[in-house]
Amino acid sequence: MMHLAETLNFSGRKVVAAWASVPFPTLCGYSLPDTLCAYQQDVPWKLLSSCREQKVSRCFAQSVVLRGICKERKPPPSPLHACESTEQILQRYLYTAFPGAFSTSHVLEQPCHTLPPYPQFFSPLLTRQGFLLDKPPSYSLAAVESIPVLAALQSSPVLHTLLYSLYKDLQKLNTRRWASFFSAGVEPDDFQEALQELRTLSQCYETGFEADESEDEADSD
Repeated sequence: MMHLAETLNFSGRKVVAAWASVPFPTLCGYSLPDTLCAYQQDVPWKLLSSCREQKVSRCFAQSVVLRGICKERKPPPSPLHACESTEQILQRYLYTAFPGAFSTSHVLEQPCHTLPPYPQFFSPLLTRQGFLLDKPPSYSLAAVESIPVLAALQSSPVLHTLLYSLYKDLQKLNTRRWASFFSAGVEPDDFQEALQELRTLSQCYETGFEADESEDEADSD
C-alpha cells in the first residue's frame, strides 16, 4: 500500500484518499458500459477517507480496481460499448471522468465472496450474485453469496481540506500544557517544524478551484 501511494504521488504529495463501491451498483442484466453511462455527471463510488467530498470529480493520479464484472457482447450504442475488453471500458471511463489525470486500472473477473461469516447487511434488492434489481421481488431472495466491488486510491484535491484542517487543529494546541508529550523525546522545535511541513503538504493538493478563505484569513493574522 505504501509503495502504491508513492507511485500515485508527485510534486511533494505523500497522501492518497480511498474510495469504494461495495457493492458496485450494477442492475441485473446490465453491462458495465450501461452502468458507467448512467454516471456521466458523477462517479459510482464513494469517498471513504475523512475528507469533505467535492461535487466536481478531480484528481492528480489514481489506481482503480474493479472485480466481478465482465463485458457483454452487444451492439455498441456508445463509445464505451465499443471497447473490446472490460479493462478498456474502465480505462476509457476514467479518462473521460478525470481528464488529464494519471489513471491506472485493474480488472478481476472473480467477485468478492460474501459467504459466512461475512455480515449480510445488503439491500433486499440484491441478487445472490450482488446485482441490483430495479424493483423489490415478490419472493424472498437467498443470501448474497458474492458482490462486484470497485475500489480506488486517489491523489486528489479533497485531501487539501483534510490536511489543512489537521494543521489548524494542531496549531491551536497549547503545547505548554502537554509536558508529558515532550518528555517522551519530542522537541518543541521539531514539533513546530513538523507542523509547517504538514501545512506545506496540504498546499501540494491545492488547485485553482479551491478558494480556502480560512487559510487566507490565517495568513493575514
